Amino acid sequence: MPWDTPPLRQVRELVRDHITSSLPGSDASVPNSVLRVMSDAQGALCHLTLQYIDWLALQLLPDTAEAEWLDRHGIIWLKNSDDTKGRKQATFAEGFATFTGTSGSIVPAFTRLSGGTAGIEYETTAAGTIGVSPVSIAVRALDPGQAGNLAAGEPLALTGTLAGVDQTAVIVSLTGGVDTERDEDLRMRVLQRIQNPAMGGSQANYVTWALAVPGVTRAWAWPEQGPGTITIRFLMDDEAHAADDGWPTPDDIDAVAEYIDEMRPVTVKDCYVLAPIKEFVDVTIVNLMPDTDAVKAEVENSLRAMLHEKAAPGQTIYAAWVSYAIMSAPGVQSFHLVTDDDHPMPAPGYMAVLGTLLFDEPSP
Repeated sequence: MPWDTPPLRQVRELVRDHITSSLPGSDASVPNSVLRVMSDAQGALCHLTLQYIDWLALQLLPDTAEAEWLDRHGIIWLKNSDDTKGRKQATFAEGFATFTGTSGSIVPAFTRLSGGTAGIEYETTAAGTIGVSPVSIAVRALDPGQAGNLAAGEPLALTGTLAGVDQTAVIVSLTGGVDTERDEDLRMRVLQRIQNPAMGGSQANYVTWALAVPGVTRAWAWPEQGPGTITIRFLMDDEAHAADDGWPTPDDIDAVAEYIDEMRPVTVKDCYVLAPIKEFVDVTIVNLMPDTDAVKAEVENSLRAMLHEKAAPGQTIYAAWVSYAIMSAPGVQSFHLVTDDDHPMPAPGYMAVLGTLLFDEPSP
C-alpha cells in the first residue's frame, strides 16, 4: 500500500492531532519521535480498516457485489426451475444419434463417444439394437456447457470398439447444454426479484419464472391476447444462440412453458410462451468519418449493443437511439444517418433486430 496517498495522509494527520490533544504537553508531529511513529502506525491500521469497510459496503448490496457475495445474494433470493438456488449452473446437452452396423448388433447403454472441436465426451443413455436401418439411441454429453451442443449430421466417434457396430455415429439432435450463468445476468435476476416481489401471478412474476430456466437471459410478459391471458416471450443470449440473435428453439420454448405451467395460477384463462417475432431494422449511413473497416465494425457492435439494451417486444426503435449508438462507437468522428425515421413494431409480439447495415457513398 502506498505510504503517502492523500487518504492515508489525512488519516495519519487526524491520529497525530488526536494524540497531541489527548496528551497535554505532547507533540505527535515531531519527526522520528515515538509518538509520531506510533500515531502513523495507528493511522495506517485505521486506513486499512476503513478500506475494508468501504469494500464490505459494496458487497452488502447486490448491484455492486463481487462474484462470491453475489452468489450469496442469489441463494437468498432466487429459486431456479431445476429446484437449485442462486446462480444457474451449466447443463448437459442431450439428444439422439443414429448407429449403423451389422443387423442384430447391440449398442449397450453407457457406450462412450467423442466429438466436436472441443473434444467433448458423450455416452448413450439406453441400449439399442441395429436393424436393417440405422437405430436412433439417446445420448448425452458428459461435460456441461454449450460446447456439448452439436448440429444435426455431425459425427460422434466411438472411443472403443463394438462388435458389428460402425465406429461413427451421426447426430440427429444434441441440444440443451448451456454455460454457467454470468455475473451480470445473475445480478439482473436478483434485482428483478427484489424490485418485483411475488404476488401470486403478476406480470413480473411470469418474467421471474421464465428467467429461472437455464439459458434464459431476457424475458417479457404482457396480456397480448386480451384480458385474462398472458404471453411470455424470451431470449437466450449465449454463444449457442448468438448466430440467431439469441432466439430460442422450439425445445427451449417447451422447457420454459413446462416450468411456467408448474408455477402459474390455474385461474389464468390462456398462457402462451413464444419467441419474439423478428422485425429487421435496416440502417444506412453516409459520410462516415473515418471510413475504415475497423470503424464500421465498431458501429455495428454499438448498434447491436443498443438493441440488446433497448429492444423489447412491441418497442419502437427511435432514430435518436440509432444516432446515439453510432456516435458512441469509439472511432466515429462524424456521419450522416440516411434512415432517420423511427421504426415502430408492426404488432406487440415483434422485436427489433439489426437488419442490413449499409455504408453508402453520398450521391454526387
